[in-house]
Formats: sequence, C-alpha cells, structure tokens
Amino acid sequence: MARVKGGLMAQKRRRNILAETKGFRGQRSKKKRVAREAIYHAQLHAFAHRKDKKNDFRRLWTVRINAALAPFGLKYSRFIAALKTKNVTLDRKVLAELALERPEAFARLVKVVAG
Repeated sequence: MARVKGGLMAQKRRRNILAETKGFRGQRSKKKRVAREAIYHAQLHAFAHRKDKKNDFRRLWTVRINAALAPFGLKYSRFIAALKTKNVTLDRKVLAELALERPEAFARLVKVVAG
C-alpha cells in the first residue's frame, strides 16, 4: 500500500486556522499552534461578552437619558418612575435615541411626563 502524506490537508488546516486569527497581533496570527490557542480563548470570551453587551448598552442608554434630563432639572430614576405612572411604554433604547437625535421631541415628552 502506498504511503499517504498529509501535506495538502495540513496546509489547508493551517490556512483555515490562520484565516480565523486574521487581525490578531504578533505570533497569534502567524503561527499555527499559538493561533489555535488564541482562537480557543477568543471564542470563550465572545460567548461571555455577547451576554455582557446587553448590560453595557443598557448602562449607555441610562447615561444618555440622564444627561438629556439634566437641563430639565430631573433625575433618571424620577423620570422613569413618572413614565411608569403615566403608562408611557417607551423602552430605554428608544428614549436614548430620542434624547440624542431628536431633542425637541424628547423635551415634549419630558413636559408631558413631568408636568
């Protein structure tokens, strides 16, 4: 039986691994062994950070809403409580978008809720 050399498949495997680590710094994008470990760790963190992203965005929206409320002399917690009592069902993402991109509409909403 003829001897089978794994050169072509090994090359393909190496190419695929290095393609996944494109953009990594140093040996992590050049050497197969180091790259494979980098992929392993990156995928572990990616799973956790997809979960963290939701908390990060909620914090960002809270900060933006609070900053937009400062000129009205209102605090974030009081504003959210007032929204709940008036049965306004806008989520934080939409409120932050309004505050950032359409300040006049946000001002009208604050007047309705606070007034």
